[in-house]
Amino acid sequence: MVIYMKLFIRKRLLPALLLAITACITACGQKEENVSGKSYEIYYVNNEETCIFSNTYRTETEDSRLLLVELLEMLSAKPEKMEYKAPLAENFELLDYAWDGEKLTLNFDERYKDMDNIKEVLVRAAIVRTLSQISDVKYIAFTVLSEPLMDSSNVAIGTMSADTFIDNAGDEINTYEKVNLRLYFANESGDMLVEENQRNVVYNSNISLEKLVVEKLIEGPSADGSYPTINPSTKLLSVTVIDRICYVNFDEAFLTQPYSVTSDVTIYSITNSLIELPNINKVQISVNGDTSLFYKESISLTNIFERNLDLVTSAASAAD
Repeated sequence: MVIYMKLFIRKRLLPALLLAITACITACGQKEENVSGKSYEIYYVNNEETCIFSNTYRTETEDSRLLLVELLEMLSAKPEKMEYKAPLAENFELLDYAWDGEKLTLNFDERYKDMDNIKEVLVRAAIVRTLSQISDVKYIAFTVLSEPLMDSSNVAIGTMSADTFIDNAGDEINTYEKVNLRLYFANESGDMLVEENQRNVVYNSNISLEKLVVEKLIEGPSADGSYPTINPSTKLLSVTVIDRICYVNFDEAFLTQPYSVTSDVTIYSITNSLIELPNINKVQISVNGDTSLFYKESISLTNIFERNLDLVTSAASAAD
């Protein structure tokens, strides 16, 4: 069931909602005691429009639909700290949203596109990181007048999740950068790889590019003619590079393959994509730190994998 909601975002919260703000943890670590309810981080843009910060908000609300409305209210309310700005209190309007129980689509008016690139990324990051804390919100998409939000290169932003804007050290997100990625996904029959170039991928510079690549592979392709290769339930436990060998450690969900793709396609989807990075020329994969396993009973994870372009077919060939 898809839930459609017409929103009228108030400039001030209701008094009852203000009383529900029983605790804040700012980026400086201030705390209050004797709090109840579940905590959520509400993200704001700083006045200099260079980063985002969070305050902790507590609420007794458990129903996901009510919680969504409540967090949207928080994103439009004036923050306690004067140096922060609420992302939904900018000079644009959230017209409505649609939620199918998994994907949340936020539809803005045309003024959303008036923001410059850096500010727009920060506003989008604050909104996505706040709302993706709702357990039933798996993916978030932005539209403007019901049309997909496009980046500066006129490429659709697509769906976002909690991992789209990743930081590795607490409450502050300092710097966002853009990068072009060359990823490898499955063709329609699942027996070959197709190349997908993802342009202007926005990521936090605190995370490594190798982590970004693997997370994007788990997220799945964004282009027609490309198909996923990794179980989307897979969790990336760690990824490190030593002496140009990338060590990728997944949880056990990696061993369960819901898609009709060959073992080689999955392994070399990861390997070829990572070796596109200049600091990597080999890849080893483990599951919960164990390399003694076989992937789909056919490929030993004791192997250290190198690039395999024999599995790569052109997009045109894949479509034939």
